[in-house]
Amino acid sequence: MDTRYLLDTRRHARGAVRPVAIAIIVVVVLLAVGAWFLIIKPHQEMVMADAGGHPSSPVSVAERAAPAAPANVAAMDINQLLSEARTAMNEQRYLAPVGNNAFEFYLRALEKQPGNQVATDALRETFPFAATSAEQAINSRDFNEAQRQIDLLAKADPTNFTLTILRSKLDAQRKLLDKQQQQQTADQQKTELAAQKAAADKLQADKLAADQQKALVDQQKQKQAPVATQASQQTATANKPAAVDGAAASSGGQSSEAVLVKAAAPNYPRPALQAQQTGWVVVAFTIDVDGRPRDVKVVDSQPRIVFDHAAVDAVNRYRFTPAMKDGVAVSSTRQQKIEFNL
Repeated sequence: MDTRYLLDTRRHARGAVRPVAIAIIVVVVLLAVGAWFLIIKPHQEMVMADAGGHPSSPVSVAERAAPAAPANVAAMDINQLLSEARTAMNEQRYLAPVGNNAFEFYLRALEKQPGNQVATDALRETFPFAATSAEQAINSRDFNEAQRQIDLLAKADPTNFTLTILRSKLDAQRKLLDKQQQQQTADQQKTELAAQKAAADKLQADKLAADQQKALVDQQKQKQAPVATQASQQTATANKPAAVDGAAASSGGQSSEAVLVKAAAPNYPRPALQAQQTGWVVVAFTIDVDGRPRDVKVVDSQPRIVFDHAAVDAVNRYRFTPAMKDGVAVSSTRQQKIEFNL
């Protein structure tokens, strides 16, 4: 056989195959485009919102008031159920409210006609958006509603892994809420116990302070009694009959030391009283010709500083008969030890 004849035959065969392959590819593409426009796109338009937006943008029931549920859902046929379901999808009522949401309508349609392709496809395609609605209920801690929505999702697709995630989140949020409530209760109990203890401590401290103050007042009264007696005696001496004073004056005038006529009990410092602390203070001061203390200064004290101010304040309230020299009142100096005892 002629070789050139074989080569020409092969060339003609390859040239015939190419147009056939191109024709097949064109037919496949046309079929795919036709399926998109005639089947897939109309179905998507049916399950998407005509006026309410795409199902990827769910809104809560609180943001849009749902219409009243149909009166007799159980008596509806397949077409009515699918129509109600599409309306609910358009209004993004995937799982709520109860009895008036897309998933319940589609599930009822499947109960009446198992395998209904429209209901099956719609449940599958909108499952992620409905799961988002359930997650929002979990995040808002509406646990009963979240559980209802998860159960409804499980009826549509019981093996979907998203259900495991939602159930885990719901369980975690419940445990977190329980823990927070327990902590809040414990904190409240601690606060109440602390307040009760503080009130009891204050009551006890007030009672102790009152008892100590009463004891101090009684003790000061006992100390003041001898001083008052001495002052009375000194006053009586100072008020001798004029005849005696005249005799003394005629003999050159009277000379005497300053005499205390009015004592003042020191105020016990409250911190020292509460601490059951005792001590003493030695003060030096000048008694002027009016019998008033001047320049009162602390010479020594034990413990230091604790009783100094109280001692100085008490001495400033003393009153004296001034010292006399040849019948004339003169200034004099004195030191005195003031004790603080309980």
